Amino acid sequence: MSATANQAFAAAESGADHGASGKGASGKASEKTSKSDPKTVKRLRPPAAKSVGWALVQAARLHRARVGDRLAALDLFAGQEQVVQALAAAGSMTMGDLAATLRVRPPTASKTISRLAALGFVERRAEAGDGRIVRVRLTEAGLAKAAAIERIWDEVEAELLEGFDNKERRRLRKLLRRAARGLAEAAGVTGHEADHEMDADGEPDDDEADALLGPPAADGVATAP
Repeated sequence: MSATANQAFAAAESGADHGASGKGASGKASEKTSKSDPKTVKRLRPPAAKSVGWALVQAARLHRARVGDRLAALDLFAGQEQVVQALAAAGSMTMGDLAATLRVRPPTASKTISRLAALGFVERRAEAGDGRIVRVRLTEAGLAKAAAIERIWDEVEAELLEGFDNKERRRLRKLLRRAARGLAEAAGVTGHEADHEMDADGEPDDDEADALLGPPAADGVATAP
């Protein structure tokens, strides 16, 4: 190879090395920029981060996990406690009424009842005068579980609503009920009538509650009119 060729080759190699070095430096700079660029950071957020549904799912998942951790000590799984609570409130229910209350399909409710019956927490009895109708009720062991479940829900409720005042809690509850009704109606799921009854249980809305409390006192504590 001639000296001229060697020089040309060396120059090419030097240029390639310089280009690679420049590219590496540029890549590092680009990487550094991408890490600090707010637009890039924003792209890493969940695609539905601004969605109400996304926030609701996240809150529900965390709530379910917190309740589930405590239910394990009662030999129950998350979801089963809702059946126990419904039966504790109603005394006894048909499978259809239970499914409508929980907004699930009857086979799903029946499967859960079978599992709870195997644990000795519920029992089935034929309706007096009509053996075709089966009613479900809690056993003594089930009633004891219901009391423990209520304490668990109160504990998690306190965690969930920490920092919320009474007005915010009422408003959140009403908005969630309205959202649930809308989804239930869209899906053709029965049982949302009960929520209409709960909304009409005499609990004052936000404006009515403010009127009942009266104007706030100087120290921020409401006074009776």
